[in-house]
Amino acid sequence: MKVLSSVITLATLAQAGLRFPCSTLTVQRLDPAGEPGQSPSSHVHHIVGGNAFNATMNGDVGARATCTTCQMSEDFSNYWTAHLYFKHPTNGSYHRVNPLPVQPLLGGSNGAQGGLTVYYTQFDLSRDNIKQQPIKSFPPGFRMTVGSPTASARHIGLNYQCLTGNNRGALLADFPTKPCSGGIFTAHHFPPCWDGKNLDSPDHQSHMYNTVNTDYFNNAPPCPASHPVRVPQVTFETTWDTTKFNSMWPSGAPNPFVWSFEGNGYGTHADYMFGWKGDALQRAMDKSECFYDGCGSIQKQSMSIANQCQVKDMIGEQTDGWLSKLPGMAM
Repeated sequence: MKVLSSVITLATLAQAGLRFPCSTLTVQRLDPAGEPGQSPSSHVHHIVGGNAFNATMNGDVGARATCTTCQMSEDFSNYWTAHLYFKHPTNGSYHRVNPLPVQPLLGGSNGAQGGLTVYYTQFDLSRDNIKQQPIKSFPPGFRMTVGSPTASARHIGLNYQCLTGNNRGALLADFPTKPCSGGIFTAHHFPPCWDGKNLDSPDHQSHMYNTVNTDYFNNAPPCPASHPVRVPQVTFETTWDTTKFNSMWPSGAPNPFVWSFEGNGYGTHADYMFGWKGDALQRAMDKSECFYDGCGSIQKQSMSIANQCQVKDMIGEQTDGWLSKLPGMAM
């Protein structure tokens, strides 16, 4: 069982990577990694990061963006997941579930609005391994996804936790089966091994390889010859504020929360588009004992500045309030 207090302890001791919040940039049906060029995409996404976000994103994203909702001011990457909705058990209508900043907020990151927390770890959550296997930053134009909305079985590294007070609860492969007094916590861990050649692949995943066979922030065994390049282990964490809907969840009834594609909980997935400026991420990954603040080599911005970053609504459809159907879904 992983509890919030243990995470706070780890945060104090951990010395192996970056951890920072990104406020929500936009919520709309766009997916330039999983469905590039398609506008609108098949379902609604919760998106954070740089303002170069669009239906089609090629080349150096970091060079085109002018602002970012992330605390690390040199990070113009985009990070996104499907959005969570509550499906009313009685009338079948849907309501969007808003995200909350992941706690604890550290390193001057108070003021984050919604969004998610991003990790770039070098080995695991408590140490690095850069002397044995150096970490190579992603190149401009790189993208990857993890998970699939059509999945029907557990995927290592994609999990849920039922928040209760300061307790995050056990790692779950599917949605919690009872109301969570503190909301639902989700995590998406990406593979750490790259083929060193392809910025993308037809399924947006084959250019990556996962050697991690356990959940949480565990070390990754050596990369295989087919995917020999060790890259930062990227993770997203999101806290979904499901609490306001708990009173509408009848006792003993099945879980009423669904992703925006209305698949089962195993279908949780996430997308990543690299967009760091210059060699900023590489500088951080080259530094031993580098956690949270980039060891002074990466500039931070206040979240009040990050929150001003916006993109326009490119789809023009209602995604919030009580809806008779999910955006993009047939009746």
